[in-house]
Amino acid sequence: MVAYNIIADMEAQTTKPCLLCVLAALVVGTGAHGADPGAPVTEQIPVTDTYHQVPVTDPYRWLENGEDPKVRAWSETQDAHARKYLDGLPQRAAIYDRLYALVSATSSSYRGLQAVGDVVFASYTQPPKQQAMIAMLGNDLALAAARVIVDPNSIDPKGTTAIDWFVASPDGKWLAVSMSENGSEVGSLHLFEVASGKQVGPVIPHVQYPTGGGSLAWRADSEAFWYTRYPGAERPAQEQRFFQQIYFHKLGEAAARDTYVLGKEFPKVAEIALSTRFDPDIVLASVANGDGGEFAHYLIDVHGARQITHFEDKVVCASVGQDGAVYLESRRDAPHGKLLKLDPGVTELGRAKLLIPESDAVMEVGGEFGGEPLVVTSHAIYVRELIGGPSRVAIYDHAGASIGMLPLPDPATVSEAEPLSDGSIVYSVATYLQPPYFSRYSEKSASVASTPLAQTSPISFADTEVVREFVKSKDGTSVPINIMRRKGTRLNGQNPVLLYGYGGYGISETPQFLGAMVRLWLDAGGVYVVASLRGGGEFGESWHAQGALTHKQNVFDDFIAAAEHLIDENYTTRDRLAIIGGSNGGLLMGAVLTQRPELFHAVVSLVGIYDMLRVELGSNGSFNVTEFGTVKDRDQFNAMYAYSPYHHVKDGTKYPAIFMQTGATDGRVDPAHSRKMIARLQAATASGKPVYLSINSHAGHGIGSALSIRVNQQADRLSFLFDQLNMKLSQQ
Repeated sequence: MVAYNIIADMEAQTTKPCLLCVLAALVVGTGAHGADPGAPVTEQIPVTDTYHQVPVTDPYRWLENGEDPKVRAWSETQDAHARKYLDGLPQRAAIYDRLYALVSATSSSYRGLQAVGDVVFASYTQPPKQQAMIAMLGNDLALAAARVIVDPNSIDPKGTTAIDWFVASPDGKWLAVSMSENGSEVGSLHLFEVASGKQVGPVIPHVQYPTGGGSLAWRADSEAFWYTRYPGAERPAQEQRFFQQIYFHKLGEAAARDTYVLGKEFPKVAEIALSTRFDPDIVLASVANGDGGEFAHYLIDVHGARQITHFEDKVVCASVGQDGAVYLESRRDAPHGKLLKLDPGVTELGRAKLLIPESDAVMEVGGEFGGEPLVVTSHAIYVRELIGGPSRVAIYDHAGASIGMLPLPDPATVSEAEPLSDGSIVYSVATYLQPPYFSRYSEKSASVASTPLAQTSPISFADTEVVREFVKSKDGTSVPINIMRRKGTRLNGQNPVLLYGYGGYGISETPQFLGAMVRLWLDAGGVYVVASLRGGGEFGESWHAQGALTHKQNVFDDFIAAAEHLIDENYTTRDRLAIIGGSNGGLLMGAVLTQRPELFHAVVSLVGIYDMLRVELGSNGSFNVTEFGTVKDRDQFNAMYAYSPYHHVKDGTKYPAIFMQTGATDGRVDPAHSRKMIARLQAATASGKPVYLSINSHAGHGIGSALSIRVNQQADRLSFLFDQLNMKLSQQ
């Protein structure tokens, strides 16, 4: 699963031609036309399963097999149906042109900083190039001296090869890089020489898959590394993305000679992250038990591998400091987190000292899409904290005494902080209304300065304000929503409103630059709203737990309450309200549109989960059991069946206008969910509003998609919404 604000992150789809002449030949089956009169025909072949004495019939089981030529033909028909509509919209070309112009005129940007000696490596994006690159800068971060080391745009001119992750060697001579194609996130490991930029040595396959990811940590002498590896051909294809383990590789030797280190005893859904960031002599291995928030930690050094925490210990992140001590964030009896310390050489968790007690702020976990939540230097400890969505960085000395905070605007997000060799900390800053930038904090003088790493954009939000309001959910819980609107917006019930939500995996909705799509939305008179739902991590583990497993319905209740609040407070009406979400947020879209179809006029749902009874059987589904549950457990089955969107589509219901997007190479959420859900909705709806599915053959879950694909997909979404809500693209 992936968590991202699908508006601010600019994801979208490549335009495919409308093959009108072959539409008839691609229609599948002989069943009756769906209630959406313009939709292609989809054959029903019912299959019935029984769960805990409950029979459940699935009319579109046959659509699960994406390799079946019949299913491929069906997918091409659906995509052509969507393209005929989208490409025929009078504003679509202008919307695409405006989005692409704004994105192309945005300056280069940097993220994922890795300091090695007196140089800094970073992921480097330079629109309109299709993919991010790896660049090297000096400690002064001067852009004029930046040098590109790895450029996938040159390696693959089609722009479909992406960098999954990279790790620089301690001596700065080598870059270990995982790369994948077509947004698949199925990565192989490549070694590049920094001085020449040339690839050297053999490629090591099977180091990265969604959702387990991949990772690597160099030995201190830069002559070897530990890395994650999947079983590959020694297991059936459906199991190759599981059973991640740790191997050891020496430079100059064949990968076949690499030695196994750890992992055979790990769960099938282990997600391993390796790090030597602050002490190159000790490898910290963090092992997640799927996506539910349970972690175990191991130390790997010359003495071998030693386990220091277990899943049941509720230690959610750890870091080895420059002093050799292990710092651990624990949520045992502390849902907001507390910081423990194991002195150098001590590995028994029971001997850990309480360094920083729990407070009102929530210590961040970090995880797959966040930087290190704990940064330990020789002078201080930096702890990333959440305060209901926005974040801050608290500074403590090594005894746990508070020193202060890194200076930040309000509200803001810090997603990474990197200590440099000159005694400064460079940290990212993101806000809703300003392009992202990095600031530099001096540990010696406790002063802050700007850096050249600041993105510029032709987009201005000088006319925009951010308003934070709270709504009461069904059970009385107060839920925050963040409203982006132009100053002077009248609350007359006539504003088009786009409401976004996610609510899952303990992932928080934090401030991010709103970007081109929101700018066009606001210019057309719209209001954009981000809801911080339960299931996220904005208020700690209890907030997450209230929206997970058998409590998932709370997420949908929170979102419905947000929608009703926007109507009650005269921001909009049901006829002017649209909603959008992706991945776990796609599940949210499916749940609320089936539970309250009359509440929304239009729905955009991306790479979503819809059949909760089959999700764990998908190629990636096992990772989600710790978050959603399993049908094998009666209580969890009852909870999932009660909200499963696919099973609550009712014939003859007046559903909103619906637009779904998915990618054929999605390794996180099986595209079968979108195929089945669209077929069911097209057959059931009685509103006369359209139901469309766009399927991109060169895209996956959104990560690693080429820039052209992302802009096209976003143009499709915005064009659909403008058409359904009768909005006009501003000429300014």
